[in-house]
Amino acid sequence: MSENTEHIKCLIIGSGPAGYTAAIYAARADLKPVMYTGMQMGGQLTTTTEVDNFPGYPDGTDGTAMMEDLKKQAERFGTEVRFGLITDVNFSSEMGGIHKVTVDDDKTIEAETVIISTGATAKYLGLESEQRLIGGGVSACATCDGFFYKGQDVVVVGAGDTAAEEATYLSNICNKVTILVRKDYMRASKAMQHRVDKTANIEVKYNTEIDEVLGDSVVEGVRAVNNKTGDKEVIDVTGVFIAIGHKPNTDIFKEILDMDETGYLITQGKSTKTNLPGIFAAGDVQDKEYRQAVTAAGTGCMAALDAERYLGSLI
Repeated sequence: MSENTEHIKCLIIGSGPAGYTAAIYAARADLKPVMYTGMQMGGQLTTTTEVDNFPGYPDGTDGTAMMEDLKKQAERFGTEVRFGLITDVNFSSEMGGIHKVTVDDDKTIEAETVIISTGATAKYLGLESEQRLIGGGVSACATCDGFFYKGQDVVVVGAGDTAAEEATYLSNICNKVTILVRKDYMRASKAMQHRVDKTANIEVKYNTEIDEVLGDSVVEGVRAVNNKTGDKEVIDVTGVFIAIGHKPNTDIFKEILDMDETGYLITQGKSTKTNLPGIFAAGDVQDKEYRQAVTAAGTGCMAALDAERYLGSLI
């Protein structure tokens, strides 16, 4: 084996709640896991300033601090956490086969099992003001952050089921919810549209887009523009929820692992098993329904248990 090749029992790709939880369980099972964090160590949660809904934090915490706690716990049991990006994969289709991955176009890892927890990236509008205020009132998760806007006015951007669901969720918490729809119709299912229409404190503005998110350090409003008339208006809100979808971070696995039309990895039944033996998927990379830190952590646990049982079956 060359100096640039390393053989390990368990490789974990990605470092969010799913990856770190998988690492904790895999390390305790003596799988001696090695984790490559990707370019965003800690994953999406590190962009969240406050986390109030993860069990075990009675006073809340922030995303970066929580990920650091999980990292320390994984390392305490022997996980080796490395900063690096997986740039190529060559997975075996044989039971007991060795899976090869390339790190940073240089180092080769030969792994008996691989747990993929690369997550999904929320789609944003791409405005400078929006990007600057992520964590300061701009969010891509109403379930995560809606609580902080109790009794306040907020905007939801989007036209599909996700936007409708986020708006109706927020309507139970917030004073008023305004949905900005780029076209003159919503793409959401009829059932979800009816729910929106029947909710008194939701207003839908069609042919409307955000021109700029207003505020220096926190959201103070949005300047919206009617894309038919060009008319602009300022909407006074303290929260902006972008609900235009997520993109799973699975490009590197295309035509290798089974995935749906959006790119989410498909797992078998209630397990984390993919279509290839010894390859497991956990967290948002295979979950387009819930996308919560606690559910990601749960599937991370499952993936480590599945990996341990897989290796046990080869003996």
